[in-house]
Amino acid sequence: MKTLILAACAAAALAAGVAAAPAIPAYVTAAVADPGRAADRDADARRHIAEVVAFSGVKPGDKVVDLIPGSGYFTRVFSKIVGPKGHVYMIWPDEYAKEAQPDPIKNQALATSGYPNTSVILQPGAAFATPEPVDLVFTVQNYHDYPDKFMGKIDPMIFNRAVFKALKPGGTFLVVDHTAEAGSGMRDTDTLHRIDPAIVKKQVTDAGFVFEGESAVLRNPADTLQLVVFDKAIRGHTDQFIYKFRKPKK
Repeated sequence: MKTLILAACAAAALAAGVAAAPAIPAYVTAAVADPGRAADRDADARRHIAEVVAFSGVKPGDKVVDLIPGSGYFTRVFSKIVGPKGHVYMIWPDEYAKEAQPDPIKNQALATSGYPNTSVILQPGAAFATPEPVDLVFTVQNYHDYPDKFMGKIDPMIFNRAVFKALKPGGTFLVVDHTAEAGSGMRDTDTLHRIDPAIVKKQVTDAGFVFEGESAVLRNPADTLQLVVFDKAIRGHTDQFIYKFRKPKK
C-alpha cells in the first residue's frame, strides 16, 4: 500500500510539472562539503543548495555561467563539481555590478583562493554573451531584475535569446526567483522584487527553450506574496520557483 501511495504522489507531481527530487550525486555532496565554504554552511539547509544544484544537472567537466553570482555562494560549489576540465563564468551586467560592489571584486579573488577554474566577466546587461558555448546558465533571484529601470529596462526576450545562443545544444537554463501573484506578469519586478512564474515560463519558451519541469524545494505556501522580499517578516523565506529549461539538441 505504501508503495502505491508513493507512486501516486510521484505521478501527481509529474502531472503538475513538478519534477521528482533527483538523487544527490556524490560529486555534489563533496562540493557542498568543501572546507572553503565554511562561511556559507549556515545557509545551506535554508537554501537547499544540494537539491538545487543537483536539479540543475551540472556535472564534472561542464562549462557553467553563474549569472549575477553575489558573494559566490553557488560559484564555489559549481567550481568544485566541474573540476579542472570545467569552468565557471561569473557574469555581471555592468548595471548590476555598480549596485553590488564590492561583490564583483571579491569574485575575482576566487581564482587565487582555491577556485582556479573561475573567472569574472563584466558586460552590458543587454549584451549577454559567453566566451564559449556553455552547458548551464544558472540565475538565482535575478531574472526579475532585467526589465527594471536600473538595468535599462532590458527586454526579457532579448536576454533569453542571448542565453539560448550561448548554450550548447541540449544545454540547461535554470531560473530561480521570488514568486509573485498569479496573473501579475512583471507588475511587481521593481517594487516587490517578485515575478509571476507563468510569465517567466512563457518568455523563456517563446525564445525556443523547452520547459523540463520545476523543483519545489524552495516553495513556501506561508508566503502571502504581498511583501517586498527584503521585509524582515519574509526575507530569506520567500516562496521561490525553480524552473528548468532545455535548449533542444536540434
